Amino acid sequence: MKRKIAILGSTGSIGVQALEVIEVLPELLEVEVLAAYANADLLIQQAKKFNPNAVVIVREDLYQYVKEALWEDDIKVYAGADALCQVVEMESIDIVLATIVGVAGLKPVYAAIEAGKRVALANKETLVVAGELITAKAAQNGVDIYPVDSEHSAIFQALAGEFHNPVEKLIITASGGPFRGKSAEFLATVKKEQALKHPNWQMGNKITIDSATLMNKGLEVIEAKWLFNVPVDRIEVVVHPQSIVHSLVQFQDGSLKAQLGLPDMKLPIQYALTYPARFKNNFPRFSFADYPTLNFEQPDRATFPCLDLAYQAAAIGGNAPCVMNAANEISVAQFLNDEIGFLDIPRQIEHALSVFPFSKPTTIDEYLEIDKEVKLLIANKK
Repeated sequence: MKRKIAILGSTGSIGVQALEVIEVLPELLEVEVLAAYANADLLIQQAKKFNPNAVVIVREDLYQYVKEALWEDDIKVYAGADALCQVVEMESIDIVLATIVGVAGLKPVYAAIEAGKRVALANKETLVVAGELITAKAAQNGVDIYPVDSEHSAIFQALAGEFHNPVEKLIITASGGPFRGKSAEFLATVKKEQALKHPNWQMGNKITIDSATLMNKGLEVIEAKWLFNVPVDRIEVVVHPQSIVHSLVQFQDGSLKAQLGLPDMKLPIQYALTYPARFKNNFPRFSFADYPTLNFEQPDRATFPCLDLAYQAAAIGGNAPCVMNAANEISVAQFLNDEIGFLDIPRQIEHALSVFPFSKPTTIDEYLEIDKEVKLLIANKK
């Protein structure tokens, strides 16, 4: 049977590549819902091509524009953030692919889990901010969460057939981003144009900056803790500039299993949408002839302190990862708006962690309120 997919964030990098996967496997996958924040023109173009049952445009002022463009196509059009949470409850949806960037993806993912939908998760902030709450709700509702991040997909694939064997360590690989090997003095003057030039991956602006600061790896460490039930002190980050080995699992006998492939997000997207089967596609293939040498090195934690800040937040627990994530989100936005320097990003995160009071939230709304308060704290700090 075809699996009907709801793509939350269809106009972003992951959403666009997910549609490429669906186009390659039309006999297996079908678009049921498309949702975007503000890119109305691309959303309309996607809807006309894939003919979903419904679309959601979060920016309510764009509702009429999208509705008028699609009225002849018999596609339902909804608007607003609440519509994201409502649309995932549609009975016809089999899988919700959550690709919305940042904490904005938290409520829709929780709503999808409450509705009993299988979730393909590309929004790492959901588990970073509220991992305990999200995983408990998923267990309660019997919902499977399948990772879309290449690193977590690699771990998931390496664990296939090994779930009964104790894991000694997870090893998450990092490309090192555009500034690998650079000094703090160099980073003090870099601009967003430099930070957005990732050497291997084509990603959205926010995740590309997170890669440059190594915060992306910190977020992935916390996400891996919740996805695979492994303490963060047994999750290691290793820099691998070629981005061919996507991550590794070390078992208690010392054996290592790794998943390899070209740096192409369509591969983990397809695996999450078609699991447990693997289907033939026409994506480019890896060849050792093209990569005769694979290198590995330790991350420069002194120059890129965001990684340790993530470990620190995870060790504190409670609301600390939410505080860290909120401070990072607004700091990245400020850097992209040329309001702060690159090295101000970790400074502001550290400040937020040091001054914001500790608590143990128990609801989604509590996490969202903390997110709002931390962002106001950073915004008013200048």
